[in-house]
Amino acid sequence: RTLELMEKVKFDNLNTFAYSTRPNTEAAAWENQVPENVKAERLQKVQKLAAEHGMERSLRYVGKTVRVLVEDGNPRNTEQVMGRTRQGRQVFFDGNLEDLKGGYADVEITEARTWSLVGRLLLS
Repeated sequence: RTLELMEKVKFDNLNTFAYSTRPNTEAAAWENQVPENVKAERLQKVQKLAAEHGMERSLRYVGKTVRVLVEDGNPRNTEQVMGRTRQGRQVFFDGNLEDLKGGYADVEITEARTWSLVGRLLLS
């Protein structure tokens, strides 16, 4: 049923974890626990579908201009800054962190990634 719900909702982002028993709960004492290989297989299915939906949701932004609140630098590329759209989607683009941090920037989205976007700063 989880996969059916995911197909209906198509989350922008999803944090997933394998099921684990919780101490001091009735279920933790059950003898018939879900085997580790089944847990891993189920988690893999959920993560695969989540990645497909993440990319699908990111693709809707390509070619559009979005307003981005600049939060920080990109730790993997010192020439880029990182911010978020109003919907919380992470956006990376070239810019000077000192000039942009804490402010809004209009960014044209040029690339979709599974969990983030890449764009170019539009100067006013």
